[in-house]
Amino acid sequence: MSEWLALTIAMASVCAVVLTIAVLNHRRVGEDDDPSETPDVIEYMTMMIGVVYAIVLGLAIAGVWEGRSAAQESVRLEAQALHEVRERSSVYPAEVRDRIRADVDAYVSYVVDDEWRAMSDTGGLTDRGAELLGRIRADVTEYVPANDHEAQAYQPLVDQVAAADDARGSRGSSAGSTMPGVVWFGLIIGALVTVGMIFTLQIRRTFRELLLAGLFSVLIAFLLFLIWDFDQPFGRGISATTGPFLDLFPHASG
Repeated sequence: MSEWLALTIAMASVCAVVLTIAVLNHRRVGEDDDPSETPDVIEYMTMMIGVVYAIVLGLAIAGVWEGRSAAQESVRLEAQALHEVRERSSVYPAEVRDRIRADVDAYVSYVVDDEWRAMSDTGGLTDRGAELLGRIRADVTEYVPANDHEAQAYQPLVDQVAAADDARGSRGSSAGSTMPGVVWFGLIIGALVTVGMIFTLQIRRTFRELLLAGLFSVLIAFLLFLIWDFDQPFGRGISATTGPFLDLFPHASG
């Protein structure tokens, strides 16, 4: 089942539950009941709870979006650093240059084809990826420059390997969920309270009131799904992509 189909089913279910409760609750209200008699304090508290929960939802969405953006940026930095290593190795002898480029290509292909799926499944990096990056580091650091031109290129290459390693670490730290469980508890309880408060306003079975109640519950469900989808930058539908690697290394299969 796709995530968007699950979202559709979830929103439809929430809307159906809210409307069913509204209809059943209306049957319990006597004909002489006057909705205008709702105490002002209840209307005020309903409004304040909605405002507070809207702020919390906004902060949660901003937080997971920032985490997703940081994850994508770490991918871009890693790909760019490896691209620099591949290109700057051209000053080295053919044997050394070809070995560095072959190891860079092997690492990129492994990340795109295998490690990406592993991050989605396990929420972490793999030992094989670290081993392949270690080969690139060894290729660069163990070579002794033979002339001044090679010596000038040596340190920038070492720095780029270090930058790739640092970006890889950032990618690994972003692979899991970014929202703590206690935050999810607050979001879900807040959604139940916020949706539940609308029943204190004595909703009638008019089309307008039922429509607004249904749309409100669907909106809450969609926003919670959006937070959930962004929560794991490498594991769900709207996730970080391998685009930077494929742009700089078009031969990688993906």
